[in-house]
Amino acid sequence: MTYTVYDASRAPNPRRVRMFLAEKGVDVNYVQLDIQKGENLSPAMLAKNPMGKLPILELADGTCISETDAICTYIEAMHPEPPLLGTTPLEKGIVGMWQRRVDQCLMLPVTQCFQHSTGYFKDRMTPVPAFGEQAGKDVVAFLDILDAHLGESDFIAGDAFTVADIIALCAIDFARVVKIRMAEHQENLKRWHQVVSARASASA
Repeated sequence: MTYTVYDASRAPNPRRVRMFLAEKGVDVNYVQLDIQKGENLSPAMLAKNPMGKLPILELADGTCISETDAICTYIEAMHPEPPLLGTTPLEKGIVGMWQRRVDQCLMLPVTQCFQHSTGYFKDRMTPVPAFGEQAGKDVVAFLDILDAHLGESDFIAGDAFTVADIIALCAIDFARVVKIRMAEHQENLKRWHQVVSARASASA
């Protein structure tokens, strides 16, 4: 089965879906859209996702699935190997826990920092610089938590690479746009980052 994904190559959430699909080794036809120009907000794209967000996974019958977690859940069910969401009930719980943590405490504030600090989308939202500044501080604080955790685990959700690692990598790499980087003392985090960045999917 070949899928179509409506993508934005420089945005972090589309990248996490590209990485997930690359790890699964599935055939994908990517359609690139320019979100700065608002191509994702065209009538044709809003018909596929009324929220106007990317990425969007389109199936052969025209069914569209949006929201990164929903896309990954569908792909995991259709292509269970290699498992990226856990296999046993305990693994699924641990992966789900860390997936939620890195999404809410890392990816979300990174994107909020970008949106409110840079004014990149000021034509479609009202940036609040103070909110963006606080979001950046929240990211920095969470990186210390993640560094401590990775002192006890090879990967974020245990001994195996999972979707939690994908989300965290995409968020940390994108954070450089707003000048947030791993600190010198975060040796565990830097070790992990080097390992996951070396995976072939990281360049997807």
